Amino acid sequence: MKPTAVLVNTSRGPVVDEEALAVALEDGRIFAAGLDVFEREPQVHPRLLAAPRTFLTPHIGSASTATRTRMARMAAEGVQAVLAGQVPGNLVADGAA
Repeated sequence: MKPTAVLVNTSRGPVVDEEALAVALEDGRIFAAGLDVFEREPQVHPRLLAAPRTFLTPHIGSASTATRTRMARMAAEGVQAVLAGQVPGNLVADGAA
């Protein structure tokens, strides 16, 4: 990554090597980082806690009123579909069937 890059991880914690990220931030090899997930949740790597230009959130990056309202609406729509004998629109199949 360029020294001006900002790394953002909202997917899965293990995607980012937190030790390497902390070193890169400390050395200025990357400009900044924003993390909403961590390698060993709920623990946060101690070097990240002290790293410069780092924004850390406790897995609540989606906690806006608009997002949570949409999540609740999707859940209610899924329940309605099941009660009506239908398949929810956002069903994730596990492949076991």
